[in-house]
Amino acid sequence: THSIRVGQESAKKAIGFIEAITLIAKEEGIKGYWKGNLPQVIRVLPYSAVQLFAYETYKKLFKGKDGELSVIGRLAAGACAGMTSTFVTYPLDVLRLRLAVEPGYQTMSQVALNMLREEGFSSFYHGLGPALIGIAPYIAVNFCIFDLVKKALPEKYRQKTQTSLLTAVVSAGVATLTCYPLDTIRRQMQMKGTPYKSVIDAFAGIVERDGVTGLYRGFVPNALKTLPNSSIRLTTFDIVKRIIAGSEKEFQRITEENRKKQNHNAKIE
Repeated sequence: THSIRVGQESAKKAIGFIEAITLIAKEEGIKGYWKGNLPQVIRVLPYSAVQLFAYETYKKLFKGKDGELSVIGRLAAGACAGMTSTFVTYPLDVLRLRLAVEPGYQTMSQVALNMLREEGFSSFYHGLGPALIGIAPYIAVNFCIFDLVKKALPEKYRQKTQTSLLTAVVSAGVATLTCYPLDTIRRQMQMKGTPYKSVIDAFAGIVERDGVTGLYRGFVPNALKTLPNSSIRLTTFDIVKRIIAGSEKEFQRITEENRKKQNHNAKIE
């Protein structure tokens, strides 16, 4: 809610992180900080699942003839995974934003019905272009750095949870700093009554109104949300992959032992 409110209010006047916190508390109380959180929770589950599954799938598709995945291949896999998950769950993201910043709505269904009546089905995909453009480099950089750093570490460090978490924080930080302006443009284009018709139009308008710093309006609250979110997600996924890989190896070992025992018993008989 903080980062959305900062971005929204910047269209009217300059407002910082602390000012946004104070404004929300004054106008809406404590519950205002969690406004629009339910749609976010509903969205993030399929979003994360689709994204991580798609990334592993695309990595297999982009492997070279030698079976290795190049840096370009990792970047492409991350970009495609980010765009796939964003496209699938984008209507939920629009509903979350509208519910958080537009007064008078209490539920997602109210927002959805009103959007259908007044703006049509296409309104659920307003700003999809900049969202795809923004998420593609973000996930590409985030996942690629995470994979490459982990791959470069000695084996004894790769298996540690602390290593996964630290690597995830670094990769998420670099990706967030690099790609945040595109996220600002996306949010501006999602707003009802936005004057912007294209990414270039929004970029020029924001810079003209707020300067280059306007592209990073709301960066601090966004980073405070994104860094732990992305880091925990990647770390958890990495741990689960290791557990599954270990279980598969153990299963194969047990299967092989049983096969050898059966062959041995057959020879004795």
